[in-house]
Amino acid sequence: MIDWSRLAELRAEIGADDLADVAELFLEEADEVVARIAGGLPDDRLEADLHFLKGSALNLGLQALAALCQEGERRAAQGDGAGVDLGRIVDVYQASKAAFLGALADKGDAA
Repeated sequence: MIDWSRLAELRAEIGADDLADVAELFLEEADEVVARIAGGLPDDRLEADLHFLKGSALNLGLQALAALCQEGERRAAQGDGAGVDLGRIVDVYQASKAAFLGALADKGDAA
């Protein structure tokens, strides 16, 4: 679900304090986006929101979430937003968020 080596790499690049700040910002923005997509959006807006989530998730090592968002983004771009499993994306986001926050807390970097 999470690429822990990417998270360690990011921590080494920017430091624990900045990682906590980045994580906090991502989670605030992602919570808003996930709430929006859970409510249903037109394909163009869904595509843009999934693109944002994908990029942010990749940066933080949230591989499973990024993969789902990439597939959803592709479908939305093709006009098949109805075929995107939004419930699965929300579920994977919540699980990834919990695991991510747990890892940060274990390392003393809680967001």
